[in-house]
Parts: sequence; C-alpha cells; structure tokens
Amino acid sequence: MNNLFDIKGKVLVMTGATGVLGTSIVKYFASQGCKVVLLGREKSAGTARALVDEIKSAGGEAMSLVGDVLDKASMEACLDKVLAAYGTVDILFNAAGGNMGPANVQPDQTIEDLDIDAMKKVCELNIFGTVIPTQVFVRPMVQQKKGAIVNFCSMSSFRPLTRVAGYGIAKAGIASWTEWLAAELAIKHGDGIRVNGIAPGFILSNQNRSLLTNPDGSLTDRSHKIIGHTPFGRFLEADELLGALHFLASDASKGVTGTISVVDGGFNSFTI
Repeated sequence: MNNLFDIKGKVLVMTGATGVLGTSIVKYFASQGCKVVLLGREKSAGTARALVDEIKSAGGEAMSLVGDVLDKASMEACLDKVLAAYGTVDILFNAAGGNMGPANVQPDQTIEDLDIDAMKKVCELNIFGTVIPTQVFVRPMVQQKKGAIVNFCSMSSFRPLTRVAGYGIAKAGIASWTEWLAAELAIKHGDGIRVNGIAPGFILSNQNRSLLTNPDGSLTDRSHKIIGHTPFGRFLEADELLGALHFLASDASKGVTGTISVVDGGFNSFTI
C-alpha cells in the first residue's frame, strides 16, 4: 500500500516563512523531501536566504523569493520564478499576517481609542494577504487538478480575545474564507484541490513576545490567564504544528476540505 503521508518531491510555497513558526515548518517539510519556496518581504530577505542555505546544507531543496502578498503582480512574478525552477505548485501555506498595536484596545483604553486606519491595515494584511497569493498560486493546482492549500487561522478565529480587535476580525475572516474557498474550488475544479486551515494555540513568537513576557523574561498577567485556560498548562512549541500540517498537505487527508485543525493544548474546547 502506498504511503499516504509521502510528500517527497512536492513543491511547497509558504508566505510568512521566516518567523518562529515558518522556520520550523519549512525546515521540516524540506527534511521530508519537499522543494520549499520561502516567500517574504524585502526586510526578511536576508533571514530567508540564510534559512535556504541551512536547508541546502542539510541536503534539502529550497529557494527564497521577495514578494508583496498584497500586490497581485508581485505574486505573479513569484509564480513565474517558481514554475521556471520547479514546474508546478503542489502545496500553499498562507502564513503571512500580523498585528499592529493601534488596532488593539489596551486595558486602560476604550473602543474610541481604536485606530481605524491600523485596523484596516491589519485586516488587509491578514485577509487579502491570504486571498491574493491564493488567486495566483492556485493556477497550477487547477491545471493539474490537484493541490493542498492551508490557511493560518488563530484562536481568535473562533471567539473574541480581549484587546486584539483588528486581529480578531481578520482571523475570523480567514476562517470563513477557508470554508468558502474549499467549496468553491471543489465544485468548479473537482475534488483534487483541498483547502483547510490550521489554528495554532499560543506559541511564543517574535510577534507576541512583548505581549506575553516581561522584559526580564517572566510571564505577564495575560500569559498566566492563557495558561490557566489551557488544559496542557503551558504554551505550545512550534514543532507541535508539524504533524497536523503534514496530514493536511498529504494524500492522508485527501477526503478532508473546509476544516480547521486546532492545535492548542485544549484552549479552545475548555470552559471552566
């Protein structure tokens, strides 16, 4: 019987690939035989090149591209380079995103303090930074009638979390987009193209470190609340996402589309 988890030789494009999560993910998928493409902004280009060098030194296949996930022409130029190098795209991980302080409401603020322009930017980056790359990189999947897309959701995709007003709206939107797109592609292009999401629990990253830890490295009050609401009693590690992502990217999940895999140590299911 064929190994349903075999992804050797598959071409994986990942946006937002140079952070704590992205680094763990691309290194793992390269170790499993994928040809990985790291797609990011100019300011992360040096980090991406170093990561590609590390993957290649370990015997993997990788390339890095500079592109703007909010610019369709930029994404199309990146697709051309991927096709020239590898001939197709089999897997797309949409992990680009982020938050901005003014799009939050701090404990000493009210909704009147929300910066609407900042909220618009957060929604644009997270939502359209997922939609636009998908519009472009789905093309070879449509041609070959096969492919796997995984969008990065969040705990705030399911329920509102305090403070992160703009980010919560955006991540809820990505969850809805994931479900809508799964049906759209299956109905119009067949059952070979699948769209799912992954919702990581709380993982210490460069993006949230200042929110979850004090300058001395100790946990903030918010961190204690999060861990108190997590049955595992701890933050998750980046590598704990890898099994779920491997499943969603491989033929092991060929009957799965329109779902969101929650990897959160029980946070989302826990009440009291």
